[in-house]
Amino acid sequence: MPELPEVETVRAGMERHVVGRTVATAVVLNPRAVRRDITGSDGFAAAMAGRTFRSAQRRGKYLWFPLDDTEALLAHLGMSGQLLVGEPDRPLSSHVRARFTFRDGGPDLRFTDQRTFGHLMLVPLVEPDDGARTVPAPIAHIAPDLLEAAFDPQAFTARLTRRKTQVKRALLDQSLISGIGNIYADEALWRAKLHWARPTDSLKPGEVSRLLEAVRDVLTEALKAGGTSFDALYVNVNGESGYFDRSLNAYGREGEPCPRCGTPIRRDAFMNRSSYSCPHCQQAPR
Repeated sequence: MPELPEVETVRAGMERHVVGRTVATAVVLNPRAVRRDITGSDGFAAAMAGRTFRSAQRRGKYLWFPLDDTEALLAHLGMSGQLLVGEPDRPLSSHVRARFTFRDGGPDLRFTDQRTFGHLMLVPLVEPDDGARTVPAPIAHIAPDLLEAAFDPQAFTARLTRRKTQVKRALLDQSLISGIGNIYADEALWRAKLHWARPTDSLKPGEVSRLLEAVRDVLTEALKAGGTSFDALYVNVNGESGYFDRSLNAYGREGEPCPRCGTPIRRDAFMNRSSYSCPHCQQAPR
């Protein structure tokens, strides 16, 4: 699933190519694309006509586009969702689930989703507990991500160390810190020299600070690379893939030498997925 760097890359592309433009027509080609919108396909399409994308915003893995002061278009890409812009007369692929044309006659916007796990919906904007800015009501419970001004390291450290869970499980908890998925959790833990199964209540403040610095560095570097693309599903709004996969130190590198010490990277089963770590650099808890 796309994580923060991939979603932020899409957000930046939407800001450049779509923000400030007014929708001429909206067509839903597959009702699953708007399955969570209470008005259905026709209601959604009618409500989007004539609306202007005022900005492009993100929290964690969610995107939203305010249409006025009270309502926004919320997008979740799911496993394979893409927001693509291009010439309106280009061929319409079988995976296009919704299409927006604009009054200026320029490039259109297509929500493409091969697996149809992603979705679009019109939602009200509310003020969350952190009070930093309005956010879509369905995601008001999601915590700020590390790259947001609203993120509070001290509050995060206190909440993290009060929990009795594994540190990687905590990093994946979007109500604690948003935007981190399996790939970047493994990479940050490798950089911080912390094992994924380390109990959170055993972490010292200095270790949490080191972990947050590693998370910030990994996300920032991945953003510069356009995210991580293992296949054609994770692309920016122009259909271009990111290349951070070339910089991965642990994730997906089972059996390869650790870049730091040379010990073969180990893969462990984790929540129906995998965790990758260095047995030497990241000592497993007893």
